Amino acid sequence: MRILFLGSPNFAKIILESLLNNGHKVVAVVCQPDRPAERGKNLKMPEIKPFAIENKIPVLQFDRVNEHIEEIKKLDFDIFVTASFGQILSRDFLSLGLGLNVHPSLLPQLRGATPIQTALLMNLKQTGVTIQKMKYELDAGDILEQERIDINENDDYCSLEFKLAKLSCNLLQKALQKIQNNTAVFIAQKGTPTFTKLIKKDDGFLDFTKSASELLGKVKALAYNPGCYFFIDKTRIKILKAKTSDDRLDIGEISSNGRGFVVGCSEGSLEILELITPNGKRASGQAFLNGYHGERKVNN
Repeated sequence: MRILFLGSPNFAKIILESLLNNGHKVVAVVCQPDRPAERGKNLKMPEIKPFAIENKIPVLQFDRVNEHIEEIKKLDFDIFVTASFGQILSRDFLSLGLGLNVHPSLLPQLRGATPIQTALLMNLKQTGVTIQKMKYELDAGDILEQERIDINENDDYCSLEFKLAKLSCNLLQKALQKIQNNTAVFIAQKGTPTFTKLIKKDDGFLDFTKSASELLGKVKALAYNPGCYFFIDKTRIKILKAKTSDDRLDIGEISSNGRGFVVGCSEGSLEILELITPNGKRASGQAFLNGYHGERKVNN
């Protein structure tokens, strides 16, 4: 099929690669504009863009894709597919033809922009992927394909995103085959919808008046983007990996259990396995604690 693909991050890039491997013709990729990198003023391309360029696929970058419908109309496509695109498509855009959205949750659960992060924040045991027909209502379209997967104890955002992207590739291919064969059956969503919220940088702050399990969910979901952190002696410490511990400590108290760097929470403790030191280097929690000589108390 001739496909117009809309998506920007790594999740979308994996799905785009699958479309090409399955013999589909991608007429263009629509993605977000290049943005300033976190540090410095250099522009950073969306993760999908270099892959598209390497595969000689035209790339269109719009802040507001709905303002460029006339340009989109000139493209010859059978169907458009969206995956983590990050913009709401207008009714005029949706009228251009059949559109499928790849959404990494079991709709109607976790509608919105951050379903992978939210599943980890909520410490869910399962999530999944839904292939839905595009509709002018947030993730409310009829379902063509849906499948669930387990969230393992060691999953974080990176590992769960990869598993969901791979599942998305398989389900999208099934959906496209059904459309080609005129056997597609769309089923209305059933149940009460739940919604995700946008993630802000401040959401990564670790408040040790919360339970250890709640903070672990936050580390798994947000450690790499936008980042999880707390303060010791007013120094910001960025956390990459952690696990819960049965050690009994006061809230915010820092100690070593002989294996690592442990901080007391309202319920249980959080063991810090890996972090970014104030000078920007990765280190194990134990190595950081061995070299730390200040007050062993978190600044909440």
